[in-house]
Amino acid sequence: MRVISGTARGRKLKELPGLDTRPTTDRVKESMFNIVQFDIEGRSVLDLFAGTGQLGIEALSRGADRCVFVDQGRAAAAVIRDNLAHTGLDGRARVVQGDSLSYLAGCREKFDLILLDPPYQSDLLDRALKTAAEIDILKENGIILCESALDRELPQLEPPYLRGREYRYGKIKLTLYRRSAE
Repeated sequence: MRVISGTARGRKLKELPGLDTRPTTDRVKESMFNIVQFDIEGRSVLDLFAGTGQLGIEALSRGADRCVFVDQGRAAAAVIRDNLAHTGLDGRARVVQGDSLSYLAGCREKFDLILLDPPYQSDLLDRALKTAAEIDILKENGIILCESALDRELPQLEPPYLRGREYRYGKIKLTLYRRSAE
């Protein structure tokens, strides 16, 4: 697992031991960032269910202004901090060790880009999407980018949140949501 592009390009990232975390493959990660390539620089990012932090680190490496990483695992938070230090991006990041849905529910800031990649077999993705829309956590024209299993049908959200395109990569699907300008 490595950073694909930007200031930390080529840096290898630490992974979590065991099979509890499923890192996004380089192919899917590259496709993900091609989708949002013009919506990263200077933006604020939330990497929810961060795992190793590789998605948020990729965003920071590509010019995001700042990123908040949230994961409930103590080991995950430690790996994220190590990966941020290794890439030299820790000055623009905040790591929150805690429940992702609780973080969302209590969040008082808005983001330009939210990256959602929870465990595929859980209902966390639907719950996170619903909560994000209810509390209106995206800035105008903000984006939520979700990674899920190909057969997973994701919900429509209430306006101003609009479900956009879906992109398929083998057994993986990326779904884009946008918050329209009012």
